[in-house]
Amino acid sequence: MKVKVTEQGLTIPKEWLEGIQEVEVRIENHQIVLVPTVVIPPREVPTVEPDPIWQLGSNPIALEIPDASENHDKYLYGMDR
Repeated sequence: MKVKVTEQGLTIPKEWLEGIQEVEVRIENHQIVLVPTVVIPPREVPTVEPDPIWQLGSNPIALEIPDASENHDKYLYGMDR
């Protein structure tokens, strides 16, 4: 990759510095060398299983009970709760 040197210097792509917070810049053998001095270890992103609650009501059944949602305790347990 070639980059233009401007009056302010040059820009190094951020993705090249992933996990690096600080670098030492020096010239060795006519080359610019960047040495990371503060490196943040990569964080592991935990895998989260989808919550089954979000599937509630996605596959409703059809019954001949018009008030089932209002009186579900009565139909499930035989009494009002």
